[in-house]
Amino acid sequence: MGIFRVDLVSAEAEIFSGPAQYVSMPGAQGDFGVLTGHAPFLTTLRPGTLHIRQASGEEIFFYIAGGFAEVQASVVTVMADTVMRADDLDESKAELARRAAAEALQNQTSRIEYAKAQAELMEAAAQLAAISRFRKRKSSPS
Repeated sequence: MGIFRVDLVSAEAEIFSGPAQYVSMPGAQGDFGVLTGHAPFLTTLRPGTLHIRQASGEEIFFYIAGGFAEVQASVVTVMADTVMRADDLDESKAELARRAAAEALQNQTSRIEYAKAQAELMEAAAQLAAISRFRKRKSSPS
């Protein structure tokens, strides 16, 4: 399996930079995975889980709140709005945020309020999905 570089940055800092065997992320049109030699493209990202299998075989999971990805044959650059390691996510906070957003969605009177509540609900649901995916991977035998 070939190796390529992954650079993951947020508005605050460089989060990860290193060699990888595989990376998957939530593209605007659906989840996608990248191996070395992938055809180049640029895409927007939606909230969800970014998964990196490092060259060592170790796997890292991140929650991203959207952004952009540039895929080249030997490097993948991810510029995310917000990035959190999946093991740093707080399930109870994410569940509270999901409930608050769902309630706000029911009580909105303007299109702007509705769109904001929808975005908050999508982010909270994506955080919960990242937590679940990380837990499943951690508990499955390697």
